[in-house]
Amino acid sequence: MARDYFQLQGKTALITGASSGLGVHFARVLAEAGATVILAARRADKLAAEVAALRATGAQASAVAMDVTDPASVDSAFAEITGDSGNIDILVNNAGVADDPIRFLDTGEEEWHRVIDTNLNGAWRVARAGARHMAEAGIPGSIVNIGSIYGLRTGAMKVAYNVSKAGVVQLTKAMAIELCRQQIRVNALCPGWFLTDINKEYFESERGERYIKTIPARRMGAMEDLTAPLLLLASNAAAGYMTGSVLTVDGGIAESPI
Repeated sequence: MARDYFQLQGKTALITGASSGLGVHFARVLAEAGATVILAARRADKLAAEVAALRATGAQASAVAMDVTDPASVDSAFAEITGDSGNIDILVNNAGVADDPIRFLDTGEEEWHRVIDTNLNGAWRVARAGARHMAEAGIPGSIVNIGSIYGLRTGAMKVAYNVSKAGVVQLTKAMAIELCRQQIRVNALCPGWFLTDINKEYFESERGERYIKTIPARRMGAMEDLTAPLLLLASNAAAGYMTGSVLTVDGGIAESPI
């Protein structure tokens, strides 16, 4: 009988940015694989609704308030998790923001710091807290940092976002080297363009449809396209020797000419 490498029974997973979009999908995927899931975000009302939906399917789910840009909020959330749920085995470091397209010359201090503080500083802050949590508990854990193809290539009108996601890729590699001996694997999952509530209107427009035709796969990514890649990186049984890897799920965009 073939072994199911993606089963996560007995594991506890923390997912940040879990009130919408990719974070909601990641929480559902890990719950369906058998993990107890803890959803973290700033919006308590949205978290409560998602936790209720997960519990209705029989999943073990809870929520914790966390603002990744606030060190005290991150510390408080991990203290609450430790007190209520014990240890976490998996961290999906997903919280992030993106501003509307803006030229480099027009990018102001506020726009720059908002994106960098959330996408890079926030990712570092939560990854450090999660790694410390796992190391102190002696857990052979998995940290999945959610990057972007724009951390691997560039694009116009999004300088802060590009820089923040490039930083996440290097953060992942640096963490992986240092945390190997604590049996903590650190990998990055870098999606391309996926249809969400935020970008749906644009990609259903004539301009957006033209852009989709430039993607080598000639389509947007579907959430299900991220399911197996996430489970691969999260599961020690499936990817116990993978660390410092950067896995792209982008329909070929990262390899196409700029």
